[in-house]
Amino acid sequence: MRTDARRHHDPQVRGFASDNYAGAHPEVLAAIALANGGHQVAYGEDDYTGHLQRVMHSHFGPTAEAFPVFNGTGANVVALQALTDRWGAVICAESAHINVDEGGAPERMGGLKLLTVPTPDGKLTPELVDRQAYGWDDEHRAMPQVVSITQNTELGTVYTPDEIRAICDHAHERGMKVHLDGARIANAAASLDVPMRTFTNTVGVDVLSFGGTKNGALFGEAVVVLNPDAVRAMEHLRKLSMQLASKMRFVSVQLEALLAKDLWLRNARHANAMAQRLAEGVRAIDGVEILYPVQANAVFARLPHAVSERLQKRFRFYFWDETAGDVRWMCAFDTREDDVDAFLQALKEEMAR
Repeated sequence: MRTDARRHHDPQVRGFASDNYAGAHPEVLAAIALANGGHQVAYGEDDYTGHLQRVMHSHFGPTAEAFPVFNGTGANVVALQALTDRWGAVICAESAHINVDEGGAPERMGGLKLLTVPTPDGKLTPELVDRQAYGWDDEHRAMPQVVSITQNTELGTVYTPDEIRAICDHAHERGMKVHLDGARIANAAASLDVPMRTFTNTVGVDVLSFGGTKNGALFGEAVVVLNPDAVRAMEHLRKLSMQLASKMRFVSVQLEALLAKDLWLRNARHANAMAQRLAEGVRAIDGVEILYPVQANAVFARLPHAVSERLQKRFRFYFWDETAGDVRWMCAFDTREDDVDAFLQALKEEMAR
């Protein structure tokens, strides 16, 4: 029996649950189509993956090497394994994605111990790192070998280059390496209005998990090795972590489409601008509190639980801390001004009930 492909959703409907809800940018889809047809060598020996290396050099310098993977969790697990020994541990913020939202993958799949630190705004500091940076000679304790930070953070805050430099200097002085989870690195660069290298390899980051999906890719991220001396066996770790794509050209061409010109920055600036528009409107509504500085494409707010539940029937979004009534509203590259304004109007109506 013949079946035809059909659209199963209304493409005009947009919510504020996650930038992962957005589709792929049309320029990325066009790039995938361009890479299709004919044969290319599998497992990363294709022309598109080769060209991606040159594109990465333009952003992160001539020693940078990109290892495309399927997703962000895979990128983090592969990167952290490459930086640690079997007895190693990773210091991270308590709110870090690797600790909260990856299903235990770093521990279960990577065999890593996470040493978490509570932070007021999602950002580590040298002083906070030192709460877990001890016991290297204690055989009863997992050895701290890596500091992992997220840029921008899971709470929507952004590290300055000087803040990351201080962490890198502090970690390196203690014999540790630094990993940066860059799932939303484009939004951070757009917020700071600086090149990505300014807060990565220039200030001492050793390895980066580069995010494409939240910035307009269909799927795919990359582990970007900035300091070749900091890692080992990347190719083997990517394979045994089930992150080696056979048709890698379709991951690489997406990242190339984002990075070769300024699509990555256009997308991030737009998402950030929509979050600012949303925050400005929220601040004018009595009874709604914005919890953290709005520095990228996320707005965290506190409002009555019943209001959020009613609002969720009109727009998709998630509770961040349901007990406290905290919610998270995310904007994406395709969020429209009309979407924001409609959401604000709905929020006003529900708060008034």
